[in-house]
Amino acid sequence: MSFAFEEHPERLSVTNELHARPFQPMHAPGRVLLLAFKQEPKAAERDSARDREHLVALLDRFGVPHPAPGASHHTADMDRFALKWERHTEFVSYTLYEHGETGKLFEGDLADHLPADWIEAAPGKVIAAIQCEIIESNGREATLELLRGPLLNAFSAESLAAAWVLNQSVLALGDFRIHEGGFSRFALVLCNQVGPRRIGRVCQRMLEIEVYRTLSMLALPVAHRTSQQLARIERDLTSLVNDVAAKSGGASDDEILSTLSQLSADIEALSASTAFRFNAGRAYEALVNERIELLHEERVEGRQHFREFMLRRYRPAMRTVHAAQTRLQDISLRASRMAQLLRTRVNVALEAQNQDLLESMNARAATQLRLQRTVEGLSVVAISYYAVSLAGYVLAPVADSIGVSKGEATAIVTIPMILGVWWFVRRIRAKLEKED
Repeated sequence: MSFAFEEHPERLSVTNELHARPFQPMHAPGRVLLLAFKQEPKAAERDSARDREHLVALLDRFGVPHPAPGASHHTADMDRFALKWERHTEFVSYTLYEHGETGKLFEGDLADHLPADWIEAAPGKVIAAIQCEIIESNGREATLELLRGPLLNAFSAESLAAAWVLNQSVLALGDFRIHEGGFSRFALVLCNQVGPRRIGRVCQRMLEIEVYRTLSMLALPVAHRTSQQLARIERDLTSLVNDVAAKSGGASDDEILSTLSQLSADIEALSASTAFRFNAGRAYEALVNERIELLHEERVEGRQHFREFMLRRYRPAMRTVHAAQTRLQDISLRASRMAQLLRTRVNVALEAQNQDLLESMNARAATQLRLQRTVEGLSVVAISYYAVSLAGYVLAPVADSIGVSKGEATAIVTIPMILGVWWFVRRIRAKLEKED
């Protein structure tokens, strides 16, 4: 299975390449071992050359050919087993196939199958080690006797899941526990004739269920940490909402805006750091559910089957992951609405200030207009006074010749002179207002 994950939830994509590479045909009896290595942190951005070097180191010990340059999968025949190597987006898997009698059920540990120093030198940690036994039985009743006896003792009875698959031709078992030796245990008991490829497909689905379940559970601790941080952010955001809702007292708009900006930055940082893991968890969960559906399980002797086990033990954990992701998105939306509300509040306050400023400007303009008219009247009087005085000097010689005194002549021209000055000033003001 190969994945391609994007940073944003709406761009998450999953690509299945296993259909192009059929699973190794399996015969009974036999054993399948799967070992998966994952690098931390940023496993999706790891150096693929290191994965290839680690594979080549194993192949050289057995003297088998190397993979092609840039290959994402490779198969090789070893001394005791066949090896299938696959490089995925987040991890690298080594699957070993052993045919024939393998001795005691579920015996040995990792070092019994692969060199311990080679495992220690892996570019990453072991995140999944699975051992699946392929067992033959003599019919349905013999299979049920195995379930009640040796197989039951090999698993944890508390979490054992068992189901008929392939039309009750194969009994599948697993307890999703890590046992001594470091392996999770699964078993396929064949009670009828089943083709090797059908056995291989069932075994493949069992391994994928466990691998992808393990990978999806990596989101659970992230969800717990995220929930703790969201609790703090939610308290601060609620306090800000109360400050905004308060009609008086509380923090100022500048203080609220500063705190809200910091909270928004914290939310965005948290979203960026968890988006990949949450979306990857959803994708892996979908694969787990899909593989279980493909098993077409039938209940055996009233025991829980794999779907029921997932419903009781696995789904609650994934619901916690979904709840944390949903809560993060909800708080992000609340912060966005809070910012919009604060902007609206600030805009309303600014509009009120602008309205008060305009009213003040209108009042000042009216005052200036009254002062201007007052000054205009005084100007008419002053100019008229000087104009009449000058006219008196001009009319003095003429007044004597016509037998009129200077005072009388000045009195005659005073009113026309005042009216003329008044008309002249009004005309100048009208011309200036027209130009404005």
